Amino acid sequence: MSADTPAPPRPGIWRRFWTWLPDRVDRRIIVAAWATLVVQIGIVGTGGLVRLTGSGLGCPTWPQCTAGSFVPTPEQSYHSIIEFGNRALTFVLAVVAIATFLLVLRLRRERRDLFWLALLVGLYIPLQAVIGGITVLTHLNPYVVGLHFFASVPLVAIAAALVSRVYAVPGPRARAVPGWYAALAHVTSGLVLITVVVGILVTGSGPHAGDANAVRNGLNPGFMEHVHSWPAYATFALTVVLFAGSWRTPAAQRLRLWTGLLLLVEIAQIGVGLWQARTGLPILLVNIHMVLAMLLVAAMTAVVMHLKATAGAQPTHSRITDAASTVSG
Repeated sequence: MSADTPAPPRPGIWRRFWTWLPDRVDRRIIVAAWATLVVQIGIVGTGGLVRLTGSGLGCPTWPQCTAGSFVPTPEQSYHSIIEFGNRALTFVLAVVAIATFLLVLRLRRERRDLFWLALLVGLYIPLQAVIGGITVLTHLNPYVVGLHFFASVPLVAIAAALVSRVYAVPGPRARAVPGWYAALAHVTSGLVLITVVVGILVTGSGPHAGDANAVRNGLNPGFMEHVHSWPAYATFALTVVLFAGSWRTPAAQRLRLWTGLLLLVEIAQIGVGLWQARTGLPILLVNIHMVLAMLLVAAMTAVVMHLKATAGAQPTHSRITDAASTVSG
């Protein structure tokens, strides 16, 4: 190039940003998917802290914290700081969701599954925030509070599905396990959902209302604890069968790993549930129990996501073995 030849114009900011975005699933997308799952489970823990410390009305209005201020004022108690902190975490969720969506944007045609899962998470977060606002405006109505907790179930499930799909080979998928095994997994997932819903009703009847003046749902806590245990133990029994049956499924499906993880979460959940019931529902154990409920949803979602495989796809270790056989033959 001669000295008189002008240098080619630099691409614009948008063009440089677009070329920076991944054109395949790389470490950035994997990290973003895991971050999405972690923050969705994490906010359940912080939300539980708000409720268990009686800080549910620390900010007595919404979207402002108090009349005329979006942040806590010096006149308010520490409850307002706890409640406002949980509200502020919504922005962290939004940032992670936007970042994840942008990272898969360039793959919207090749990996439509990742595009739509990331988009669903981003669209769902504002809805969850609105439900949280309604809980405050209804002065912690136990059913609305329960709905706010339940709203995290689809978000955690979608995030877990996103994590599963970033590791999957793209393309049409087909069932890769026996029909009875897939049916049993779906029945188990239904029981997981029932267990979570009944658990929400149990919490709505117990002492942790989020505020000293908040009403309860009027159900008998002792009886509801027994009702809660029925689907929980049924879920555990079916999971044992799933774990045992996973040893007869293709190793590439990794169902031994995921059903084993599901089983471990359930053992922890049952143990914590029994412990908290016998020790008067201490705050720490109740909060752990709430977080474990979300881990249960995530693990169950992972099991369901691994019932299918991409048609014609072959795991990496199988391809290496086949190539070695071809060379030696």
